Amino acid sequence: MSDIIRLLPDAVANQIAAGEVIQRPASAVKELMENSIDSGASLIRLIVRDAGKALLQVVDNGIGMSETDARLSFERHATSKIRKADDLYSLHTMGFRGEALASIASVSQVELRTRLKNSEVGTKILIEGSEYKSQEPAALPEGTSISVKNLFYNVPARRNFLKSNPVEIRHIQEEFTRVALAHPTIAFSLHHNDLQVYDLRAGNLRHRIAALYGVNYNERLVPVEEETTIMRLEGFIARPEFCKKQRGEQYFFVNNRFIRDNYLHHAVSGAFENLITKDVYPSYWLKITIDPAAIDVNIHPSKTEIKFQDDKSVYAILRAAIKRALGKFSVSPSLDFDQERAFDIPLDKMESRPVQPVIRVNPDYNPFDAQPKSPGSYQPVRRDWNERQQPAAWLNVHERLKAEMTDDSPQAPVEFRVTSLASELESLDDERFVQCGPRLAVITARQALYVMDLPLAHERVLYEQYLQAFTHQVMPSQQQLFPPQLEVSPADALLLTELSDDLRRLGFDLSPFGQRTFVIQGIPADLQSGDEQKTLLELLEQFRVNEDRLRVDRRENLIRSMARSMSLKTGRNNEPREIRHLVLQLLECETARYSVSGKIIFKKILPDELQKFFEF
Repeated sequence: MSDIIRLLPDAVANQIAAGEVIQRPASAVKELMENSIDSGASLIRLIVRDAGKALLQVVDNGIGMSETDARLSFERHATSKIRKADDLYSLHTMGFRGEALASIASVSQVELRTRLKNSEVGTKILIEGSEYKSQEPAALPEGTSISVKNLFYNVPARRNFLKSNPVEIRHIQEEFTRVALAHPTIAFSLHHNDLQVYDLRAGNLRHRIAALYGVNYNERLVPVEEETTIMRLEGFIARPEFCKKQRGEQYFFVNNRFIRDNYLHHAVSGAFENLITKDVYPSYWLKITIDPAAIDVNIHPSKTEIKFQDDKSVYAILRAAIKRALGKFSVSPSLDFDQERAFDIPLDKMESRPVQPVIRVNPDYNPFDAQPKSPGSYQPVRRDWNERQQPAAWLNVHERLKAEMTDDSPQAPVEFRVTSLASELESLDDERFVQCGPRLAVITARQALYVMDLPLAHERVLYEQYLQAFTHQVMPSQQQLFPPQLEVSPADALLLTELSDDLRRLGFDLSPFGQRTFVIQGIPADLQSGDEQKTLLELLEQFRVNEDRLRVDRRENLIRSMARSMSLKTGRNNEPREIRHLVLQLLECETARYSVSGKIIFKKILPDELQKFFEF
């Protein structure tokens, strides 16, 4: 039998390695920027075109490379970071495997320009698909510039797996953010399609967070510092009231390397116990400095997973330091049982002094106003129940819901007949609609109780109205007499620009005013003036949450996010007439029983079920 084992050609071997190291344009950005950091650069520029599919260029002012090093840098396992296997446990650089440039060159067209600081002439190299095209001397500035063009041009199957440009540019921004946060003493900039997205000056971590997310983050940050014989911990956590519904703002850095670690995340979440609810996530930017011999970074091609030699001690130190920071800055209660504070009060301070009473008067109070309106009350702006033109449509609604509702006849296991319930609720007095608790309403009708979740009901109503806006008509918009401004992070600015046309159909009229600021010219007709900035920020956050959890297209995601952010808030007091109007609107929906997320909106409770509570 003849031999069947063959050595793979270098080009094929490099493409296989590229499948592990370079999965999308953002992966190439990470590797190129980390090489620039290892070169000792103090200024790194990232230039992107067509979300990285056409061009990725990283320019730095590092030490550069000689002619020989420039050629060897594209060979597999050629690196200046390590010499022997033991060096893997004393790493102080970002890269060490020597696979990144070879992998990138195997699936793209690469141009390298580099010059050593003490050299008069630099080197220019052109490579296409691991094949050297040219190498020549050139007059170049100090440092290195690597241009990656037409990524995956020779692997069309992998190029077809890339997502849309907005999705890919968000991944690039995330990789850029991770590197920039890990190295705040280095200046960074990012340009996409000739537009400057970031221009980050060198500074400390607090300055870098504010530059990436906005200056309003300064008031949200709580510093965390701890130093032991095992490790040093520094960084910031966000106050509990600013926690997010998604995991976006959670960063661990070990020896300036971004990592993912669910075990350490559990330590942070445990420190926030009893301070936040289970459906939100704390934001943190934490840097751990530890002896390289106590960790192993060579366990994953992306180098985002590491192993700690003593992970339990790291867990305990991390959790204790965060709890101490929360208590120190009066975010959580802190008790000291070792000292009696009463004895610290000087005797002259213990003398009683008269306190001048303060009288507060509400100038807007009117005792003759029989029906005072609460601020932000729910205003019915939709079509009236009595003006329905097609009552026969309710028969179709009943057919769709007959499997889940109940009728008076025993043959039909449905919860109620929509047509009869709608007509009966229409004639009920407002007193039959009562709010119970922060989000529930109780309706008494047909010798039964109906318990309804108000936010879920309003979300369903808004969802179907916004869905109609995309297919039939544009939602009405009220123009602002004094348009407010909304300043967002560069990432959110790109997202708002991407969604601006669809938001206009839903009533939001936004005009860009600089790179990160938008002027809110118009808002939806049913949105109270003054809530537009908060609503837009909630919409963006919900959009990202849905993007992570749901597999829906952009328009469906926007409609769901808009309905969620515009719906009634938990804890708001609603008048009986408002609840009645909302119930009638809900029954007019195509799907009245279930919310957008599939939860039950209302439940019928019969007298027999209530009687069981009083039986002994």
